[in-house]
Amino acid sequence: MSGLSLMLMIGIGVFWLQTSEQRRRVGLLAKHLAPTQVEKILGTLIDGYLQALEEKDPQRQQHAWEVLTRQEQQLVEQFQRFVDGFAKESAEDTRVSTLPLSLPFFDRLFPAYTFDMRKALALHAEAIRAACAPPEVQGDARRDLAFTMTAELLLMQHTCHWFGKTRTIASVRLLTRHKTQYEQVLESVQPGTRRAYLKLIGSVA
Repeated sequence: MSGLSLMLMIGIGVFWLQTSEQRRRVGLLAKHLAPTQVEKILGTLIDGYLQALEEKDPQRQQHAWEVLTRQEQQLVEQFQRFVDGFAKESAEDTRVSTLPLSLPFFDRLFPAYTFDMRKALALHAEAIRAACAPPEVQGDARRDLAFTMTAELLLMQHTCHWFGKTRTIASVRLLTRHKTQYEQVLESVQPGTRRAYLKLIGSVA
């Protein structure tokens, strides 16, 4: 067997292993998301914030904010269900490589270069809870909280995509779908979220 053929076979093997591992990770997330309404509420909130910000009529805008506030509380409850279920998975199955490009089983061979997805989701749950707008908040303060919550939700999505694929792919998806860079999201979340998140992932920004 020539060296080129051997390299090709090794490349195919690595690709197959990595694809299988990514499929397992995506399936693990889906397993715990399926019993909840997290994805549905998430999409409703992000679209709803944009619509509320564009609304010119003060009364209609206030009504929109009130609906979104209730949906935020629903998201807190549903996301916590997701986090509690995911927390029952083993540490071995929930490690995430901090490298831009992951290799098959790298996270298990070199756990020092990983973070625990269970801890990341718990962090996001607390951040989402803290970013919820109190019912009495209105005007510019309500708008600012909507921006903050959007950033928290996008960072959480990025973490889930990172777990399912790689950090690089997660950042590309964030830029493609939301026209927002990963670094911009990090700057827009609550300071406490940013500090805790960077500490958890080993200050990989």
